[in-house]
Amino acid sequence: MKIKKVDLDIVVGVTSKMPTTNMPEFAFAGKSNVGKSSLINALVNRKALARTSGKPGKTQTINFYNVNDSLYIVDLPGYGYANANNEVKAKWGKMVEKYLRNSTNLKAVCLLVDIRHAPNSNDIQMYDWIVSNGFKPVIIATKLDKLKKNQVPKCIKAIKETLNLGKEDIFIPFSSETKAGRDELWQLIEEML
Repeated sequence: MKIKKVDLDIVVGVTSKMPTTNMPEFAFAGKSNVGKSSLINALVNRKALARTSGKPGKTQTINFYNVNDSLYIVDLPGYGYANANNEVKAKWGKMVEKYLRNSTNLKAVCLLVDIRHAPNSNDIQMYDWIVSNGFKPVIIATKLDKLKKNQVPKCIKAIKETLNLGKEDIFIPFSSETKAGRDELWQLIEEML
């Protein structure tokens, strides 16, 4: 997809009302620091549209990025080891769940996992939740550039086995640095449109 325009259009916090949009939405979920914001920046060819940080828990709101006035890329707060107290994390969880359950234009939920590690219990729980709510998650294995080529097959196998993925499941290795997987992801989004 040729990116002509991209803006942060809607920001939803824990006390905000969920918006009703008029465009298809593609949500990106994953644990803190898995690379959601970096992936979004790489996807839309922007260096700092989505704020990135070395510290877990930078994204604390649901951010709707309007792409070409034709779709929303939705950046969800990370789960897991974010540097926030349990009460705040529980509020984020409820906010994300409310969005995923109630969005009428949600076309796909992309679950990001770090390619270097087998999915942990939080990843598995999120995967199961997405499936149980009627979605077929797109698995995106981030940080591909951090592995040597000969390590990739073993890491992919570990992720697929841990999540019990079959041949029909969509799995995209991705690197925000090299843009590997970017074209495949755009192709998938365009097919879903």
